[in-house]
Amino acid sequence: MQTRTATAVSCANIAFIKYWGNRDSDLRLPANSSLSMNLAGLETRTTVAFDSALPGDEVVIDGVPQSGPAKERVSKHLDHVRRLARLESPARVGSVNNFPIGTGIASSASAFAALTVAACAAAGLLLSERELSALARLGSGSAARSVPGGFVEWIAAERHEDSFAFSIAPPEHWALVDLVAVVSREH
Repeated sequence: MQTRTATAVSCANIAFIKYWGNRDSDLRLPANSSLSMNLAGLETRTTVAFDSALPGDEVVIDGVPQSGPAKERVSKHLDHVRRLARLESPARVGSVNNFPIGTGIASSASAFAALTVAACAAAGLLLSERELSALARLGSGSAARSVPGGFVEWIAAERHEDSFAFSIAPPEHWALVDLVAVVSREH
């Protein structure tokens, strides 16, 4: 098999109406619906390359090779994509944020949205925005909201395929600004 590669960019988001826990933790189905806006300029860029020559998944975040729980979380999410695509190849994942991770700016949301979109494209899957949003949610609940653009609603539902996010208005609809001042890159 040849290497299949794709890159995706996704924005962090901030909730106006937060979801307060999960009704199903395995599927990350939220207890309630939520509203958010994507934060233009706070981006995660992720490249995924499926390559059968790799001995296992390789994950590099902000230039640092990952192991342990961070790598396991990415690999587990890639397993969802591999199952859908009937693909067994390991993947090389490179992800870069232009904002600090672990500081409350929804880096996991943008990261898993970008990972989902890039991995699906690299695997040759042609999923709708709704399907991508639901799939991203399995990696990080808020990632569902980072797939569509602008102002977004995430629907709480009983079933996996019914809990997804969609745009309710384009970015320019409301003249809202979220100002982020980075005073430290520490977790």
